[in-house]
Amino acid sequence: MIEARDLTRRYGEFTAVDGLSFSIEEGEIVGILGPNGAGKTSTIRMITGFLPPTQGRVTVAGKDLSRDSVAARGALGYLPENVALYTDMRVSEYLAYRAMLEGMGRHESRGRIGEVLARCLLEDVREQIIGTLSRGYRQRVGLATAILHRPKALVLDEPTIGLDPKQIVAIRKLIRELGRESTLVLSTHILPEVELLCDRVMIIDRGKLVAEGSPESLRATSTAAARIRVVLKQDQPEAAGVLGSLPGVSSVRDVGEGGFEIECLADDDPREMIFRAAVERHWVLLELVRTQASLEDVFVRLTTQEVESPLDVDSGRAELSDGTEEVAS
Repeated sequence: MIEARDLTRRYGEFTAVDGLSFSIEEGEIVGILGPNGAGKTSTIRMITGFLPPTQGRVTVAGKDLSRDSVAARGALGYLPENVALYTDMRVSEYLAYRAMLEGMGRHESRGRIGEVLARCLLEDVREQIIGTLSRGYRQRVGLATAILHRPKALVLDEPTIGLDPKQIVAIRKLIRELGRESTLVLSTHILPEVELLCDRVMIIDRGKLVAEGSPESLRATSTAAARIRVVLKQDQPEAAGVLGSLPGVSSVRDVGEGGFEIECLADDDPREMIFRAAVERHWVLLELVRTQASLEDVFVRLTTQEVESPLDVDSGRAELSDGTEEVAS
């Protein structure tokens, strides 16, 4: 459905995206992760046609985004992180205007607008001026706009930003439903959101693809050390020292209230020795659990430390070597 080949974007001497290649199949829900300055936003803008690549190509539904832009964009719905709306229009008026731009007839658009208002939880503000809405409501208006023309592929950049917890639950449910109807690309900093929603994850760092796979496969192949959580019924002052001296244990962290987080050496599982040590000292074990590396552990291991770059991905501007600015979108 979406295919990128050797995608590169430079701002002056700074390379934000460096030869990135990937493909997203029809019906997939794919999450794109990356630290600030990794090139994530530039990648999103290039695959949606809002930013031309320095080199490389993107195809959407078989249409080349540079050669057949209208057809390719017609297959896409896009919710940017910072939604640009006409703030002096009412919600329903704005959606009617966008439906007209998409070439929808009046009868078709009337029914479709009612449908997206309901799906995006906007019925109670349909006649309200957009400029008076909270950021969360504006985000939902942006989502309604993105799905209005029933796109084959939907790209969402931070879709739950600015929403309260109740709204987040509702929008996540909607995203799951949308994922059954079209290909969906999700960019977010909220890692639990990726684990809940995505079939596949792509991790980008410094403009390159450093890992991809399902959340489960990424966790399973992680070389991050396994951890064991131990909880004793009563505080034992000597427990940290005893646990830290056991074979296979690399570190012990006292988390309070009788709890300890133990990091193991590679391929070691000291749970039996922990159990024996507790029995010998008459400690009452309430919990002894080995935990797998989380997606957060994988993300931290694979991405380098953030470095200050000349690219401001939020504003879409880059400072060039002569001190001037280039607008990215």
